[in-house]
Amino acid sequence: MEVAQEILNAPSVTKEAVELSGSQALLEALIVEGVDTIFGYPGGAIMPIYDALYDYHDKLNHILVRHEQGGIHAGQGYARTSGKVGVVFATSGPGATNLVTGLADAQIDSTPLVCITGQVFAHLLGTDAFQETDVINITTPVTKWNYQVTDATEIPEVIAKAFYIAKSGRPGPVLIDITKNAQIQKFNFEGYTPCKHIRSYRPKPIVRPQYIQEAAELINAAKKPFVLWGQGVILGSAEQEFKTFIEKSGIPAAWTILGAGAIPTDHPLNVGMLGMHGNYGPNVLTNECDVLIAIGMRFDDRVTGRLDKYAKQAKVVHLDIDPAEIDKNVKSTVPVWGDCKETLPLLTELIEPKKHTEWLAKFNDYTSKEFDAVIEAELNPKTEEMTMGEVIKQLNEITKGEAIIVSDVGQHQMVACRYAKLNKTRSNITSGGLGTMGFALPAAIGAKFGAQDRDVIAIIGDGGFQMTLQELGTIMQTGVNVKIIILNNRFLGMVRQWQELFNERRYSFVDIQSPDFVALAAAYRIPGKCISDRADLPGALNEMLNNKGSFLLEVMVTKENNVFPMVPQGCSVAEIRLK
Repeated sequence: MEVAQEILNAPSVTKEAVELSGSQALLEALIVEGVDTIFGYPGGAIMPIYDALYDYHDKLNHILVRHEQGGIHAGQGYARTSGKVGVVFATSGPGATNLVTGLADAQIDSTPLVCITGQVFAHLLGTDAFQETDVINITTPVTKWNYQVTDATEIPEVIAKAFYIAKSGRPGPVLIDITKNAQIQKFNFEGYTPCKHIRSYRPKPIVRPQYIQEAAELINAAKKPFVLWGQGVILGSAEQEFKTFIEKSGIPAAWTILGAGAIPTDHPLNVGMLGMHGNYGPNVLTNECDVLIAIGMRFDDRVTGRLDKYAKQAKVVHLDIDPAEIDKNVKSTVPVWGDCKETLPLLTELIEPKKHTEWLAKFNDYTSKEFDAVIEAELNPKTEEMTMGEVIKQLNEITKGEAIIVSDVGQHQMVACRYAKLNKTRSNITSGGLGTMGFALPAAIGAKFGAQDRDVIAIIGDGGFQMTLQELGTIMQTGVNVKIIILNNRFLGMVRQWQELFNERRYSFVDIQSPDFVALAAAYRIPGKCISDRADLPGALNEMLNNKGSFLLEVMVTKENNVFPMVPQGCSVAEIRLK
């Protein structure tokens, strides 16, 4: 592939050619792209890049993680809070393969990453050399684009293309594999030109005015319209455009977990969370609305339940930047292709100002039913043991909804997403589509580097924490200020809940034993505390938040509490259970 032909001609950053190695050229490119932080782990095949990095420590902050999976999750957290491209380094073979889980996670959650892996010398490719793995074929299904560089002269153009693809249109992860000879090889570096266009690649589809007009007509005629929004609103930096749209239209709006925070939790038109463990009203009333307006969301199965029973009565307007998502799961009546930052203002201009008072009141009625059946007992329990929900409630009262919440995967994730107050965008960082246990601790580290002026609080279960707990070493070495709350129910809680409800309490290998987490944190010179008494909770949370550095708080919660509401697998959203 002649990459140079696909980059627009533009003035080079460097005016005169200088002789650089491929490794030096890579680092110069990263600086021009505005990279300030790299997460990585060195090894033999990427050693020339690390040798070059020795001379760039004043321009590029490298964070030494304890495992490559930790590095890529940290890159994800950084990208999600900063809005920039996360950058990750890893060596060949096992270093590269340890990135695969994070690549898959970033691909399905549309997180922009550029991962650089070292590779064996080009002449050894295909010989089963030490730590050689065919990383290109391994990662093709879980990257937006990947490429193997075997000649140093390719590096400037390939890196430019990598950043452009990662951040343009629907974002995603890109992997560039660089052979060792290309890292060492010297060439005349004539400057770095960021990419602005690639032939045949259109990251944003053309906006079609007739579809905007048709969508507006449907919305204006609707009696019971309902908005579903996802992360596309945040990725498109369209929070204000979205807020203007719903406030003019007066339409109730509910969110996917990755869309949370695009408007404040307490906004009067924010009716709650969609999906399997979402709020009662948004799920039931999906099957009563007459016009369903989906914005920057992909109708994931956790949101829709049974597709053959999903919103069959409604006309569907689907706004998305990725044409492949439209009609993939739910057939749209009007497809609105394009970046929602561009399409929402066009739509807002054509809709009539309205207040759907009676329709909104119906959502509020369902909220009251859910509060009485589920929420009251979760947030204000009468039980001796604490619940996860009351921990989140107390946290809300202290942080006032201003903190970044990074949750792992499991029951605590659903509780955190359901009950955390979020006043700012880019405040809810979690693994959505892939559901990766072990995500939260390294992602919280990256999130803090991406938003150093904000409090970052990781909410983690006792199971997920043990998957990446070695990243406590990264916290120790960097001094990064991350607050960690382990909600310990002594079970793999979400699997246990399913076994209770659908497998007759046949608890098969979900009773997990844990180390002394506070002693473990102390070994990494991180202060901590473990509490099991409700009376100690407010003081412990304040102690954690007031500590100048990282702090680990373990809260012992009730063992067999279930997360409700719940849409059982194979059921429609209208069949959501409150108990």
